[in-house]
Amino acid sequence: MNEADPLESLRRRTSEKWARYPADVLPMFVAEMDFPLAPEIKAALREAIEAGDTGYVNPRDTRAAAAFAGFAQDEWGWSPQVHRMGVTTDVSVVVVEALRRLIPPGGGVIITPPVYPPFFAFVPEAGGTVVEVPLLDDGTAYALDLAGIDRAMGAGARGVLLCNPHNPVGLVHSGEQLAELSAIVARHGGFVVSDEIHAPLVHGGHVFTPYLTVSSEAAEHGIAAESGSKAFNLAGLKTAFFVASADPMTRLITSLPEEVTFRAGLFGLIATRAGFSESRDWLRATVAAIEHNVAVLAELLAASLPAVRFRRPDASYLAWLDMSALGWGDDPAQFALEHAKVALTNGPAFGAQGAGHARMNIACSPEVISEAVARLARAAS
Repeated sequence: MNEADPLESLRRRTSEKWARYPADVLPMFVAEMDFPLAPEIKAALREAIEAGDTGYVNPRDTRAAAAFAGFAQDEWGWSPQVHRMGVTTDVSVVVVEALRRLIPPGGGVIITPPVYPPFFAFVPEAGGTVVEVPLLDDGTAYALDLAGIDRAMGAGARGVLLCNPHNPVGLVHSGEQLAELSAIVARHGGFVVSDEIHAPLVHGGHVFTPYLTVSSEAAEHGIAAESGSKAFNLAGLKTAFFVASADPMTRLITSLPEEVTFRAGLFGLIATRAGFSESRDWLRATVAAIEHNVAVLAELLAASLPAVRFRRPDASYLAWLDMSALGWGDDPAQFALEHAKVALTNGPAFGAQGAGHARMNIACSPEVISEAVARLARAAS
């Protein structure tokens, strides 16, 4: 099980997580991990630096794509074909560039809030219109509202921007639900762009299903956004993949301007290759640490903040907290920052369903989680 770096070391970092707030604030908002970089990734980057290998990406170098394909085969039984993949800076570019080519001006794109806040911006950036079909929530579990998606597509929405696994609730969509979604989308002649950035961080007992594998229809009308940036904490190195499984979406990828590839980071390609091909033991140890932290958070909340409702996620290191019973208003993260010096992600940013909620990043040490809950409990008393 991996151990997070100590706070005194982390505070020397200059990334968003550690630079936004003063030292008296515990930063538990943006999706960066506090664990040390995988040794194999460090070695690969060090070798590149020592060789002065700091130039442009080589668009003909498919080793990083092949490393991801090997990982997908071993972990999920999926064999993406390298010639059907493209490289760019990050998942947001995969999403926006794909949507630009899949929707007419003003075309409707379905998103499923509460959902990753940039989804609300990606669609208009690509020239489309956001169509919200919120997740179903029976009080115990979340699920896609397939009937609602069917109605929205029947009313003219052109496609679905899927979050799989789902951020912020940590839902890993079942293969059965995804197959039903693919049938609905195919019936309406639509498309799916599937953001699968958190897929390598699925917890034990849960099975991730790549969207492109669920049916022949999904393979035809789907495009996946894949990256090692969340799994290996590489967001600043800027590499992600477009992935297709059939000719229509492959043509979309191959038609992209060269600059979409050249904007990727060479260090990102190097680190991604080392991550997916050589750092799987590190990843397993990291997921084990995250699962431990989920249990720690659940226990601490039950003991010190029982009014806060927390449902254990199926994947990743993001805890979706229902804090509405605390009386801290629609945006409890703002109250937590002011009164507890704990920086959480603002729930309303994930959509109207996020009112009274906040997202906590628990890719940190158990001691940081304990301190955060203690601070929140004092603010609530």
